[in-house]
Amino acid sequence: MIKVLIATDKPFAPVAVKGIREIVEAQGYELVLLEKYTSQAELIAAVSDVDAMIIRSDKATKEVIEAAKKLKVIVRAGAGYDNIDLAACTARDVVAMNTPGQNANAVAELALGLMVYMARNFYNGKSGSELKGKKLGVHAYGNVGQNVGRVARGFGMEVYAFDPYMTDDQIRLAGATPLHSVEELYATCQYVSLHIPATAETKRSINRDLLQRMPPDAVLVNTARKEVIDEEGLAQLMEERLDFKYITDIAPDSDRFAKFEGRFYATPKKMGAQTEEANVNAGLAAARQIVNFIEKGDKRFKVN
Repeated sequence: MIKVLIATDKPFAPVAVKGIREIVEAQGYELVLLEKYTSQAELIAAVSDVDAMIIRSDKATKEVIEAAKKLKVIVRAGAGYDNIDLAACTARDVVAMNTPGQNANAVAELALGLMVYMARNFYNGKSGSELKGKKLGVHAYGNVGQNVGRVARGFGMEVYAFDPYMTDDQIRLAGATPLHSVEELYATCQYVSLHIPATAETKRSINRDLLQRMPPDAVLVNTARKEVIDEEGLAQLMEERLDFKYITDIAPDSDRFAKFEGRFYATPKKMGAQTEEANVNAGLAAARQIVNFIEKGDKRFKVN
């Protein structure tokens, strides 16, 4: 019997687990749960005899992959997959997947919520500013980016986008004005919302030289990955430019931003996908992808 493991330090909502179970057991598979575990050793022990695995932000390290002797497929319920050791998966002939688009609206609503929170001075009662008429640059115009653009247009923002993997016509059809370089995007827009993955090319790419191109009263919004920010360079820029603001749902490692009172805010933890709807959508999508892969060899969302 095929055994599917849900390994979640931060568990799915009960309704999501129920839906995953129904999909898996309808196919004759066994579902096992590892929730709220406290050590990597627990995860390594749990994967020893599973054929498939669903995780969220859990770390699927080389040690985890190598301990899973029967593992055929691992699915990250969400868009980002930098928590999976892809090289280890490839070496063991394990297919790694994500579930793109399932939490896109949740992240988009958070991004715009953060913009409103910053624009209205953290709701401190003092006069703020409006988003209407402001230029928003969306850095990477995939599932999340397009949803950010959709919500931003509802606020009356002018939406621009840069995405080297899309044509101008595709960007226009998705409701944004295409720009042709990251430098042009940042120089054009007062607000920039980041939606790039953390890769060898993008890590620390959002640096002082790029950010200093932004217009007066610039606001950088990061609901993507912490690693794409050159935090030292950003902090230096904020020292030099008292008009520059940074808002994120990924708290920096150090307290170097704490001194920028009124110009910096980070949520207590990463929460872009933390809605009941996104939780359920991503979990069910992961279960369906596992079934489709095992039964039909469908590798549509393979990332390694």
